[in-house]
Amino acid sequence: MSRTDVVIYHNPACGTSRNTLALLREKGIEPQVVEYLKTGWTKAQLEGLFQRSGGVARDFLRERGTRAAELGLSDPATSDEALIAAMVLDPILVNRPIVETEKGVALCRPAEQVLGLL
Repeated sequence: MSRTDVVIYHNPACGTSRNTLALLREKGIEPQVVEYLKTGWTKAQLEGLFQRSGGVARDFLRERGTRAAELGLSDPATSDEALIAAMVLDPILVNRPIVETEKGVALCRPAEQVLGLL
């Protein structure tokens, strides 16, 4: 796979994200690295990633170390639409790392999850 075939939505401050990136590189893959805390998200981008993963917004919600509970996002009744809107406004609410390849999209926690996308 080439650089254009693999995208990692990465937070360099996150150990799991760093480990996933290192694992990709160990496999000879130099992915496109998107530091989403700097670039942010769009609604369409998140919806596309969630759809390709076969999951929903709640599957990608990061609660630890965020304001998710304070914002009421931990409530199971919170809609995907509300979760996505909050994620667009505050990108740290998206769990990481997310890896996208031609085989699909996955939240790679633990890092070894990425192997299923290669």
